[in-house]
Amino acid sequence: MYITKVSGHRQATMAIQGAIRKLNPHSKVPTVNGFGYTYPRLEKVVNRAYMSVIKRTPKVWDYLYDNPKIVKKSESIKKFLHKTSHKKLEKLFKKYNPDTVVCTQAFPCGMVADFKREHNLNVKLIGVLTDYAPHSFWLNEGVDYYIVPSPEVRDRFVTKGVSPDAVKVYGIPIRPKFANQLDKAPIAQKLGLDLSIPTILIMGGGQGLGPIKQVVKSLINIDHPLQMIVITGVNKKLVKKIHKQNKKSFKKIIFYEYANNVDELMEVANMIVTKPGGMTTSECLAKELPMVIINPIPGQEMRNTDFLLNKGIALRIDKTSDIGEEIEILLKSSDRLADMSRAAFEHSRPHAALDIAKLILEDTN
Repeated sequence: MYITKVSGHRQATMAIQGAIRKLNPHSKVPTVNGFGYTYPRLEKVVNRAYMSVIKRTPKVWDYLYDNPKIVKKSESIKKFLHKTSHKKLEKLFKKYNPDTVVCTQAFPCGMVADFKREHNLNVKLIGVLTDYAPHSFWLNEGVDYYIVPSPEVRDRFVTKGVSPDAVKVYGIPIRPKFANQLDKAPIAQKLGLDLSIPTILIMGGGQGLGPIKQVVKSLINIDHPLQMIVITGVNKKLVKKIHKQNKKSFKKIIFYEYANNVDELMEVANMIVTKPGGMTTSECLAKELPMVIINPIPGQEMRNTDFLLNKGIALRIDKTSDIGEEIEILLKSSDRLADMSRAAFEHSRPHAALDIAKLILEDTN
């Protein structure tokens, strides 16, 4: 179970589903939007409110995110939503009669945990985190296993009272193709890239958020030779602006609204400028790709950034006016780039989906 159709939670769910089917093709592995199924109207309202806050008042989200006061005050609302979801969950459980329920977001995990306790069900419940910083809404009685991305997250859960045996440091589940090392030459030839020139991949997530326009403009104006791959998502205004910049530039810019070959693009890139979402971060680590993060959104992105900075994997730039200078300095420091790439490799867990699938299948045999 996940929430939101276009989200890292759903991507993680699909990665686990694919891994289970690979290990046991006869397994039944339905996926359900837990929030959309139980509260379809509320889901739309919450999604709109979240995007509005993130874009207009991100500091508000920073205050709300994992704030103990907010967690405590929202406890009664959480309990109400959990209890009123039971009728629909009962239909779902009767339809599928699951041996194991896997949740890649805290809200459906809490709902199922409450339903499981209320009905005294003998079903395994597994919560899979998709960020490098956990929040307190994950903690629910009745969850049998938590899958976490790092030892630091495991230690925090254990400090909160979760049994060490119930916390597995498997990583964030990503598609298996990101674990494969590809030959750069044919990819570069297909894309028209010169492997002797640094390639910078620029991504803003599905919504095209972040200062992508400023990044491209800054990189066009630096003296260091480079080429760019830009993925803009659904941001149509940004698409038009990038096209205009592309016409004025002597640097090669490859433009995508969407890309189904992000694994290939990461393979040929020397660094990535991106939002530090959990899924994207995990994919970058699998590809040993140094990361540049600009103005991370307060909340989970800021905490993911802290993890990456502490591990020496990423560079954070707070002022858009510094983008060109900071990236040019990084491009000229081959040793630092190599260190960042090694750090990414050391903290990567590209086979997380398979490890989670093995745990699920062991519990159902």
